[in-house]
Amino acid sequence: MPPIDIARPFSRILHYDATSGKARVEEFGLRAEHLGGSGLAAALYEASGLAAASPDAEEQPIIFAVGPLTGLFPLMSKCVCGFRSPYNGQWTESHAGGRLALALRFAGYDALVVTGRASELSCLIVGGHRVRAVPVPFLRGADVFRTGKYMRGMVKGFSGHRSTIRIGRAGENGVGFACINVDSFRHFGRLGSGAVLGGKNIKGIQVVGDSVSALPPGKSYPSLVRDIQLAVTTTSAMRKYHDLGTPENLEPLNKLHALPWRNLQKTSDSGISDMTGQRIAEDLLLRQSACAGCPVGCIHIALLREQFGDEHDYLYKQVPYDYEPLFSLGTMLHITDPERVLSLMDETEKTGLDCMSAGVALAWAAEAFEKGLVSEKETLVPLRFGEWEGFETALRHLAGRDNDFYRLLGQGALAAAACYGGDDFACVLGQEMAGYATGEVFFVAQTLGFRHSHLDNGGYSFDQTVTEKDAGAAVKYLLKDEHDRVMLTCMVACLFARKVYTTEKLQECLSSLGLEDMAGVLPEAAGAVRDLRWKLKMGTGFDPQKARIPKRFTEITTWKGGIDATYMEETRGLYSREILRMGGR
Repeated sequence: MPPIDIARPFSRILHYDATSGKARVEEFGLRAEHLGGSGLAAALYEASGLAAASPDAEEQPIIFAVGPLTGLFPLMSKCVCGFRSPYNGQWTESHAGGRLALALRFAGYDALVVTGRASELSCLIVGGHRVRAVPVPFLRGADVFRTGKYMRGMVKGFSGHRSTIRIGRAGENGVGFACINVDSFRHFGRLGSGAVLGGKNIKGIQVVGDSVSALPPGKSYPSLVRDIQLAVTTTSAMRKYHDLGTPENLEPLNKLHALPWRNLQKTSDSGISDMTGQRIAEDLLLRQSACAGCPVGCIHIALLREQFGDEHDYLYKQVPYDYEPLFSLGTMLHITDPERVLSLMDETEKTGLDCMSAGVALAWAAEAFEKGLVSEKETLVPLRFGEWEGFETALRHLAGRDNDFYRLLGQGALAAAACYGGDDFACVLGQEMAGYATGEVFFVAQTLGFRHSHLDNGGYSFDQTVTEKDAGAAVKYLLKDEHDRVMLTCMVACLFARKVYTTEKLQECLSSLGLEDMAGVLPEAAGAVRDLRWKLKMGTGFDPQKARIPKRFTEITTWKGGIDATYMEETRGLYSREILRMGGR
């Protein structure tokens, strides 16, 4: 197989039909139009997705897409997973690091598209020279770690150029926020990608980078790579992510009254002294790791020691941690012992649940239990804030969908609240909230954001830096920030590097690869991708004008005082109208 041409005008797509077991490679579209990553996934769904069919229809695709800069520049290390969400039925994306993006690049593909359903539980092996399914019925019910260990032995060689993605029991059982684990420490986390893979009867996919990609001629490319490498390793731009990582956010957000506690009943608590980023690093940090193609090393891994058997027997576990699970499985549940939070994180990892949705959903359940809306008849174990043992058992019930209560809770806190009551205190902004109780603009931004994610735009940053309550200015900021982030998710960059990869720098990178046509239209093409994504999301059921912000978000106090519901509603109204415009409504 000759080297893959990095300046080719089209995308190279591998389609795999799990029903027939057949694969084909095709040339798709013009890269200067869909760019890659987010844009490529959306274009592929527009071309072959089934908007009128149910999200769990066998022929609905799950798409893994990379960008034109993947593997060629520092921090161009993410992969986009596009799918119809089993959580809300809508077209969505999740992004993950690890080795998957580079493995796809080295296999010679811009995207992998999987449709159909395997006749028995299988693992899929994908390379530039091979595509085959391996039946693994004996892995049904296996946790993520056991599955990964088995899969890593399926292919010999290509160390460092392989990626192993897999699901746990939650994905097999169709939990609405089941995730896909990527190379042990990263995840396609939100909105249920794991349930999509489980619905296709696929336990995991191993991508083997067994092909060769050409490098661009001339001196501009290596010089540019060196400059960017120096910018991310010798300046302060990425230092926070390397040193303490995102857990550094815990203490300042708590001080700002912006850290959710006890299902957002509070936004600050003195208990933070037991669980700061500094303290966790000093007491529990074992090592740091990095996604392939990243020199920063933001993945912080703790050593968890758990006793079993007699007093001299211990089990040692490596648990990756960052801000999001520390908030959702820690402060949101009012648990401040870092080792107990790590135990909950480890259980979440094993079962294949999204940590944010699982933690926030259980926080709603704990308040519902506290208020008498549910009892042990429903929860099977007592769920009380600050008592970690009950939550650990509940995570297993959630992954197993063990009764009606957990089946509903697995579709989100609002789905459970519709049956049992308590929708006013369900902390759901499109999906279970991220951990930034910064104020009105962030609450609107996550509710109406394309992925309902804190990474769709910088709403949380606007809250913290702008004191004036100007809904027009807020929406203008959100629209500009979303557009710029779409450029990055088409390339596909780690969003931690957004200050390094400006529009001008991205255009320079593309030109150095011989992609001058793409560089010349980059801002306009990113705008078209943004609009296409909104068109697809609304075409699969999203109505921004019907999105609501639960009452709990109007009851909190931040460092700026109480929430201004009028300002929040004005911002929501203006932003929803802009989304309708972008989606062609």
